[in-house]
Amino acid sequence: MVTDEREGFGVAMSRIVEHPIMGAPIKGIRVVFTYDGVEMEGYEGEPIAMALKAAGVEVHRFTAKRHEPRGIFCAIGRCTDCVMVVDGKPNVRTCMTPLAAGMDVRTQDGVAPLDLDDPRAEALVAEAAASPAAVREDE
Repeated sequence: MVTDEREGFGVAMSRIVEHPIMGAPIKGIRVVFTYDGVEMEGYEGEPIAMALKAAGVEVHRFTAKRHEPRGIFCAIGRCTDCVMVVDGKPNVRTCMTPLAAGMDVRTQDGVAPLDLDDPRAEALVAEAAASPAAVREDE
């Protein structure tokens, strides 16, 4: 649900009042972060994507091959349309990552390589391999 006079339609300057996975956000203190080098404000603990949406930012990344813009799609951490570079780390799902003071958030261009030292790497590879869209060796 969003805070907008047209129920169900999000517009710039609206905020999610209840996230389908994370529940109702606890409104933290107002903090400053940077988006592509520009200072912005949001509330500590709210998803980064929420702070960006409230500021009117809709593009989070560009696709690798066709350089097409992508933004919030599922908002529950399942797709990769909201991934951005956060504090130098690429592929951060901003719909699920809490905002903190001083964060450096940047638009991601393309796909960054998978960090094999990331403890989630094995699970991500297994999930991708199990996907019906995965390319099989026998194809």
